[in-house]
Order: sequence, then C-alpha cells, then structure tokens
Amino acid sequence: MPPQTSLIVVSYNKQPYTALCLESLLKGEPLPGEIIVIDNGSQDGSVDYLRDSFPALAEQAGVAFHLIENDSNVGACTARNQGLKIAAGAYIGFLDNDTAMRSRGWLSTLMRTLEDEPSAGIVGPKLVYPFPPYDIEHAGAAISPNGRPKYLGRGRPLDDPEHNVRREVQCLISAAWLMKRAVPDAIGGLDEIFNPAQFEDFDYCYHARQNGFRVLYEPVAELYHFENVTTDGSVDVNFRYVTIKNGMTFKKRWRHVFSQESGPADEECVWEPLPTHPLAETGVPPVV
Repeated sequence: MPPQTSLIVVSYNKQPYTALCLESLLKGEPLPGEIIVIDNGSQDGSVDYLRDSFPALAEQAGVAFHLIENDSNVGACTARNQGLKIAAGAYIGFLDNDTAMRSRGWLSTLMRTLEDEPSAGIVGPKLVYPFPPYDIEHAGAAISPNGRPKYLGRGRPLDDPEHNVRREVQCLISAAWLMKRAVPDAIGGLDEIFNPAQFEDFDYCYHARQNGFRVLYEPVAELYHFENVTTDGSVDVNFRYVTIKNGMTFKKRWRHVFSQESGPADEECVWEPLPTHPLAETGVPPVV
C-alpha cells in the first residue's frame, strides 16, 4: 500500500539544521509515510549523517526513508523534482532543511485542510521564528499589482488575529507546504529555469491556480523556520543576481494575472531586515 504522505527535503550543508528538521518529523502525529532527502553535494558531514545515522531512526519509527545523492549543487528545483519522481504519497510536502516541527499535529492539520477543501491543491502552515517571542515569519505570500512579493504576517505576534484564520492566498513559499498528488500530476514539477532557487514556488502556485487549484494558508499548523539559513553562506551562488533574474522571469510570465489581482501596494512590500538567530544560539525550539 502506498504511503499517505511523502515529505521531500533538500539538503545542502547545514547538517545540524538537517538533523533537527528530519528528527522532528519523527515526533509528529501522525508520522509521514516516507521521507525523501536529496543531498546536493554537501561537504560538511551531512551525507554521513544521512547515510549512517538517520536511516536507523526512520526505521525505528516505521517511516520509509529514501536518499538521493547528487555530486554537486544541482539547484533546489532540480532536487525537488528528483524527489517528486519517486514520491508515492497521496499528499506530497516540500520542506526546507532549516524548518522544524512546532505543533505536533501540523501534518494532520494540513492533510485535513486539503480534505475539507475539495478545490484546494496546496496548503502552507504558519511559519514561526524559532526564538522567543516566536513571532510569525510567514503567513502566506502576496504579490503587488506591479509584481513585488510580500510575506504576510512577517514580524507580527504569533497570536495576531489577522493571521490566525484560514484563508486563500496568492502564493506560498516552498520552505513548507503540502499538496495533493493531483497538483504535480496536472502541472508537473518545478520549473528548473528558476534554479538554484527563488520565485520557483510563487511560479508553481500560479501554475496550480491556473489549473483550477486553490492555494491556502492554514494557521493551526505551525512550523519553525530559521530564515535564510538554507541559502546563507552558499558561496557558489550569487543570490542577489539570481533573485533579480528569477524575479524578472516570474513577472514577465504572470504579470497578466497579478496585475489584475487585489495584492498589496508596492510600499507594503519593502523587505524589512529582522533579527535572526542561528541554531547554536536558540537551541532546539519547543514543540507545543
């Protein structure tokens, strides 16, 4: 019998974060059916952990584990597409390796949301900064009529009423989401023109919506996200250049849609630098 859920995680160095992410997935209720990790040529001991340590933990928990090893950083889009090709679940999730479980029932909540909403295709949780006072990092994403993105709720209190209701959103970041298998069956994988990362998730959500799937934000499900850890320190990638280039591709492709939507004004989309703290400072954040 195929697993009900397949979770796909891309690993590129940052081994302590990867370990926290994966081991937290083995403590949720319910457990995922399978975890698929694609390592993009890590050089920091991540591969040893993925080969020698985590498989035993997954087996003990009764969770199938699959590891794909790439010799180099082929990009997050290509890596996730590799995971999609072998994912067997009725529900498929993307997770960055710098996320970790906050609410123990996060996965069941997202699954139930997709079950409750027949027209929904993708649902994202509330992403939370992993240090007190645990402010919101992401509560869905919005695009201005001129194509500027905004993380909804970023920096707002965890219990902000505006961001504690389920709602339809223009798009989500793929640091954490769950989707019905029907979505990749209909539209395929991520567009690898966006490699190594940036805007591939917004593009995917717009493709899903174009094909009749709604994109939802579900605040009852909560995950931690160590903002910028996945890309920070990746000296082989000029992320400023990639962000600008991919942003232009996204705008050209979807301007005819977002220009007609009631997204936020451009001045609301200015990225405000907020303090972040690495895992070495925060320690393992609590599960609630």
